[in-house]
Amino acid sequence: MVATRQVPVKDGDVLILVGTMKGLFVLRSPGGKRTSWDLGGPHFPGHNVYAVAYDSRDGRSRILAANHSFHWGAVIQSTDDFGKSWTSPESSGVKFPEDAGVSLKQIWQIRPGRSDEPNVLYCGVEPAALFESRDGGGSWSLVRGLHNHPHRPRWEPGGGGLCLHTILPDPADRKRLFVAISTGGVYRTDDGGKTWQSRNQGVRAEFLPDKHPEFGQCVHKMVQHAARPERLFLQNHWGLYRSDDGADSWQDIARGVPSDFGFPMAMHTHDPDTVYIVPLESDQYRCTPEGKLRVYRTRDAGRSWQALTRGLPQKNALETVLRDALATDTSDPAGIYLGTRSGQIYGSRDEGNSWSLLMGGLPPVVCVKAMVVGESKKPARGKRTTPRQAPKTRRSASGSGRRSAPASGKARTSRRSRR
Repeated sequence: MVATRQVPVKDGDVLILVGTMKGLFVLRSPGGKRTSWDLGGPHFPGHNVYAVAYDSRDGRSRILAANHSFHWGAVIQSTDDFGKSWTSPESSGVKFPEDAGVSLKQIWQIRPGRSDEPNVLYCGVEPAALFESRDGGGSWSLVRGLHNHPHRPRWEPGGGGLCLHTILPDPADRKRLFVAISTGGVYRTDDGGKTWQSRNQGVRAEFLPDKHPEFGQCVHKMVQHAARPERLFLQNHWGLYRSDDGADSWQDIARGVPSDFGFPMAMHTHDPDTVYIVPLESDQYRCTPEGKLRVYRTRDAGRSWQALTRGLPQKNALETVLRDALATDTSDPAGIYLGTRSGQIYGSRDEGNSWSLLMGGLPPVVCVKAMVVGESKKPARGKRTTPRQAPKTRRSASGSGRRSAPASGKARTSRRSRR
């Protein structure tokens, strides 16, 4: 029997929740110093944990985990005491109704709803569908408006399956919600989920004869900042994009990166102009380009990108970082964390300027989430909403920087496989 190690947790501690192919692990830094880390776990030993979430709304401290076992299949379990006890898997309730014609394979994402709806939760699953809970996870219902969309029969699975992996409730509009599907693209509802529209204008599907179809793009990750909800950033299967109009249109921002193929994307918690990505070589060779583990950061909304390398291995580092294995915390300066398929956790406590290895020897990392315990109980701090000074750039009529020539090292040799 595998023993699960518990770590004591207090307000002010920083936690990193690490979902792996063999269970859920918890890294804790006492007092939020982020200089030393204790390791707890594994919770659900031997289970694949594809999604985790931390829900601090309404003063709670709840962890939700989607784990997959041979006995129970894919379920969501939660804990209000940092893993000392978990809800029973029978009560997870995420399953397709009999008339849906499909059955649940995997839970890819758990997302708390808006702060003014503290009992609303969402989860994205495979085959691609959205579920909603309005009682804090006690029960779940299929969002029929998306499931019955006429595009759904023509969505095709990517390399990782037909998954709905990104859910973004709009903080400015209770009825607006964005989702991303591999391979379906971006969809948006403006009426609380009754109807949905594809929102992929300008995003290419390199693997299709029609490079810019209405739908069918293989989106890998999408992020949004609460201070500027009309702006979104997107990491595609080949392509980096920004939208300034709520996903009505997208502009290419892939300039200055070694490859525009990759999976993860993370938003800075205080600055709506700052985003982090980890490029990979190509869809055929899904490892870091040149064997260098580099996180790229933009501080000007994608007009330029900077390679962050200090403390990260720059030789023989053939790593893979998956779509949910890059995360930021709410500290100031913000902490940035990533997990690799080789079982390593790297962290930065200065917004990515320098990095250190926090933990090694874990099972393959699937997802990473970071938080400051008790943060929601403190008075709200002023958020950084003024864009950082950007370098002068010629602007197109749409307002985005004019696209420059691709970097010489950009890898686009093979684009047939999808994820």
